[in-house]
Amino acid sequence: MPPDASTLDIIALAWFVGSWVGFTVIQDHLLSGRNVVNQHLKVVRRYWIERMLERENRIMDSQLVGHTMHSCTFFASTNMLVLAGLIGSFGAAERAQQLVSNLSFTVQTSHQLFEIKMLLMVVIFTFGFFKFTWALRQYNYCCALIGSAPMPPVPPEDRKAIAETIGEALTLAITALNGGMRSYYFALAALAWIVGPIPLIAASSGVILVLTRRQAFSATEKVIRIQTDWLKRNDSINRK
Repeated sequence: MPPDASTLDIIALAWFVGSWVGFTVIQDHLLSGRNVVNQHLKVVRRYWIERMLERENRIMDSQLVGHTMHSCTFFASTNMLVLAGLIGSFGAAERAQQLVSNLSFTVQTSHQLFEIKMLLMVVIFTFGFFKFTWALRQYNYCCALIGSAPMPPVPPEDRKAIAETIGEALTLAITALNGGMRSYYFALAALAWIVGPIPLIAASSGVILVLTRRQAFSATEKVIRIQTDWLKRNDSINRK
């Protein structure tokens, strides 16, 4: 770190990275079975694939997968444009630093520290690009799995096993897509570091609060939970 990087800058950067990593680990790996949107949708996808295996016409299913693949492509392309702009801005980093330094609410920093703050943005969007492209590849794998699914009638035991496999493959693809989209939120938080370390800490915490509310305490979560509970009850009744 440059000599003018204060202890508070290091703490703020550590808080930023820890918030991002911690939220990702908790959201994607430790909340199995909890009342959050992503966990509800795991169940919904499994039932979706079960319904798909019961019908001969699967055009609608391919269209649904294709719609999300288009989203991956859009975000990956946007990431490339943002990265090109950020890398190109290094040529005018000194001018950009002067403009930012003239603002009354920003902390004065050296040219080296300012470049590190810009480099953090490059790293975030590079990470997002890899996430989006990996999600796109996984969706291609899902297309192969869906295309290889047997035609009805499929025995109930086989139907559930196939639904688990394809549903999990879809979940892995969507988890990668969510990771890429999450990088946009944290890129906005990282932008606050240009103002100062305290804004970076506040912005990182704000992003965590926003994402947590949307996942666990939003009206969307409630609606999806109601649908998920109905699917489970209906499945339990049909088994009897």
